[in-house]
Amino acid sequence: MTRLSVLDLANIGDGFTPADALANALDLAQNAEAAGYHRFWLAEHHNFDGIASAATAVCIGHVAGGTNTIRVGAGGVMLPNHSPLVIAEQFGTLETLYPGRIDLGLGRAPGTDQNTMRAMRRSANSSEQFPQDVMELQSLLGPPQDGQSLRAIPGEGTNVPLWILGSSLFGAQLAAMLGLPYAFASHFAPQALHQAIQIYRERFQPSAQLAKPHVMVSCNAIVADTEAEAKRLFTSSQQTFTRMVRGGRGKLPPPIDDIETFWSSAEKAQVSSMLACSFYGSPETIRAKIQPLVDATDADELMVSAAIWDHRARVRSFELLAHAMGQAAEPAALKSA
Repeated sequence: MTRLSVLDLANIGDGFTPADALANALDLAQNAEAAGYHRFWLAEHHNFDGIASAATAVCIGHVAGGTNTIRVGAGGVMLPNHSPLVIAEQFGTLETLYPGRIDLGLGRAPGTDQNTMRAMRRSANSSEQFPQDVMELQSLLGPPQDGQSLRAIPGEGTNVPLWILGSSLFGAQLAAMLGLPYAFASHFAPQALHQAIQIYRERFQPSAQLAKPHVMVSCNAIVADTEAEAKRLFTSSQQTFTRMVRGGRGKLPPPIDDIETFWSSAEKAQVSSMLACSFYGSPETIRAKIQPLVDATDADELMVSAAIWDHRARVRSFELLAHAMGQAAEPAALKSA
């Protein structure tokens, strides 16, 4: 059975605050843990009105401190925004506090706009150093070496598992070369999914961390008691991506009854391409919709995102999905149905 995990962007919904989003992230993680999900990841974004996980390591500590068994990590940290030493210290500290439960997914995109890049003191060519930064970080988290002058404390010897994240062929090649697990961001950029996975598996070199290729595929999945309600909940994501196409952002909007009144035909085509790995349905239909993606990619893990404006509906969605995919026992409401 393919493992299920959660990707949470700590969305701030219209009418809500960052405090609400962070409280909801912890509540979702606690419910995901109870439902049998394997990992709970948060992602680094900056200068977004609708995302509260900018201080990603802090958010991970918040969630790890309120859970017991689920792995918690970054999906991901945008490493060119940071010194490898600082990330080694942050995640070494997290691993020291919550041993055996911390993951560190790494991306090379800025996770923001050009002005914010400059505010973070990131140069335009920072991403060119990404492979070297990954190897430096790996060394800082590994066992100390004789004569080593630069040390991450906490950090050294913790061997926090590293992942390479990506939506292009670059990340696939780097993950293969370094022998690291690979997570593809098909929840918003699915176009190169199959080619990237093929390259990763064909070129994979075993490492101390990983003996054989390990692929995680991400998708959006929304489940509700009825097909119609799931379709309606999905309109929040469709509105958000349409705003992105128009050059805007904003907080996560509440769902609407008819998305066709919101977007143009050209916008619909572009957004639908971006959300090609997105699924909605009832408990009876959702597995049949998702399984072809799992089969086509032979994914070892499926990481699911669900941008649902109403928090209780989002928790319910993940509970229903876990049951439908054979991950957890029947939710109580279904047992009496």
